[in-house]
Amino acid sequence: MGRGRDDFGVFALLPQYNDGMKPMIENPLSDRLIDPLSECLTVESAKRILKLRADPKLQARVDQLAEGCNEGSLTADERIEYARYVSFGTFVALLKSKALQLLATSRNA
Repeated sequence: MGRGRDDFGVFALLPQYNDGMKPMIENPLSDRLIDPLSECLTVESAKRILKLRADPKLQARVDQLAEGCNEGSLTADERIEYARYVSFGTFVALLKSKALQLLATSRNA
């Protein structure tokens, strides 16, 4: 159904980041939101963030919306719902990127 799934569940819809990659989207607003939050991360909290997954019911809904989006068949309300999931997924993906950076730095320390 729709796009392939991976270990990131609902976040499979979004670009994945790792500690060797630069963010694909430069966004000062997201940097201003994520950077202060990422300063609160510990090694343990970073590991927990990386384990975040959508539950199966939520993932099924996002997959359904993604398929409808690809087909151009979403209603106006569904487009709003899907946009919210994508926005949240982007935020979590950026936070996971910061978690990966912290873990990479702590391994090299």
